[in-house]
Amino acid sequence: MTTIGILGAGRVGTHLANKLSAAGHQVTLGGRTPVDTAARAAGAAPTVAFADQPTAARGADIVINATPGDTSLERLTGLRAELSGKILVDVSNATRDAEDGLPGDLCYPGGSLAEHLQAALPDTRVVKTLNTMLFMVMTAPEILATPPTAYVSGDDEDAKKTVTGLLADLGWRPAWIEDLGGIRTARAAEAMILVVPHVLRRNGFTPFAVSLAR
Repeated sequence: MTTIGILGAGRVGTHLANKLSAAGHQVTLGGRTPVDTAARAAGAAPTVAFADQPTAARGADIVINATPGDTSLERLTGLRAELSGKILVDVSNATRDAEDGLPGDLCYPGGSLAEHLQAALPDTRVVKTLNTMLFMVMTAPEILATPPTAYVSGDDEDAKKTVTGLLADLGWRPAWIEDLGGIRTARAAEAMILVVPHVLRRNGFTPFAVSLAR
């Protein structure tokens, strides 16, 4: 059992919390308030605890960033002490919203949110993954007809192995996980978000992932 703090109590955070809790981990959702009523309304399991975000980060071995990517850097930099010595799993995409509210331009062209987080949090081991799919695929990759891909980027090999174990608990098979290398490779995975709004406009929120075909 691992103690996991999830920052962000929206659909992404709630889905991850429920699946990881069901896998036997001790999970705390960090919301804007100690008890985030929106997450409860979205179906957070009774086994999931609630706290404010500093408390969720402080009490966890592994922290998952599921906050809006365009504000993640400022938000998590303010939690530098709470995140020190932890593994930070970044699943967010830093984009500016287009006029229709879907993801637009990248906030960090030529770079990535994950790289900025690693630079701002030198005592934290940042691992990027799960940002190239709709939220329902993160916790149920088997629902797709074609095997999906979870890309992994990070400078610390042990941290990536730990995160790969969490991916297995979410239902990801080893053949579906692609280790791209160091944290600098996260810019490639984050750039894949640029295709997502075009797919959503044509097909709606039908589950899909941006994956490798072999």
